[in-house]
Amino acid sequence: MYDCIIVGGGIAGLQASIQLGRYGHRVLVVDKGRGRSTLCRSYHNILGWPEGVSGPELRRLGQMQAGRHGVEFRTDEVIAAAKREDGFEVAFAGGGVQPARTLLAATGIMDRFPPLPGLEACLGGTVYVCPDCDGYEVSGRQTIVLGSGEPGAGMALTLRHWTDRIVYINHERKAIGSGRLDKLKECGIVYEEAAIAEVLAESGGSLLGVRLADGRVIEGERGFIAFGGNAVHSDWLAALGVERLENKHIVTDPRSKQTSVPGVWAAGDVGIHSEQATIAMGEGAQAAIWIHKSLVKSPAPQLTHT
Repeated sequence: MYDCIIVGGGIAGLQASIQLGRYGHRVLVVDKGRGRSTLCRSYHNILGWPEGVSGPELRRLGQMQAGRHGVEFRTDEVIAAAKREDGFEVAFAGGGVQPARTLLAATGIMDRFPPLPGLEACLGGTVYVCPDCDGYEVSGRQTIVLGSGEPGAGMALTLRHWTDRIVYINHERKAIGSGRLDKLKECGIVYEEAAIAEVLAESGGSLLGVRLADGRVIEGERGFIAFGGNAVHSDWLAALGVERLENKHIVTDPRSKQTSVPGVWAAGDVGIHSEQATIAMGEGAQAAIWIHKSLVKSPAPQLTHT
């Protein structure tokens, strides 16, 4: 039996696995191989990486570091979790179940965006999702907000802190309140209610602009997506009765990151925080420290031989 199964191999999950591995615990990280960190071409605000580091590279290094401490990895998706007398067990999409004394949910969220040609190649490089992470990157630049309704309008207004050269394209043509429209106009933000046909970029993923369905081209150096309705990956914990908010983010103790169910922790974007990679790292380590305390306090039963 594993001491801990970490569900999610992104930034929070990997940091937790390193910490738990250094304690000498038996750890399994289960990851389906796609998430925010796999799509980000460069994190620019992480200590020690002044030129940026890509999500895939950070994951590669994290897996290597955790592996040195005996952490095991499985490429799969956890679809459910259940309580058992000696801990928990998780069920895999690929079949089978696996028991563990404790669980850590680090499954994160996934931003909703339409499958626009050329978009994914720019994500995390010149098109971003988080203004707190990357608003700085659009400073003084011609910026396009690819979004929908109120979320897109809110993003455009937020980015006004860094640049006054903003075009908001309401791709899905969702309604925006008249007051918000007036505010966009007041701030000098150009508003287009039109479908986007494709994202235009150089071969390296540098944004050039977007082509609208009507053939017009809107030029831009940087972009942000803001479509709303992001998926919070916490449904696999529902049967355990873990407390969640209405938006499915998991509620945790701020000191330990333990959920409402003893023995189950959560860290990173799946919890309630500001969705920063650096905070996810901290929460992963924080949760791992308290998981260790729990494991030491209640040691695994020893096998007896007759």
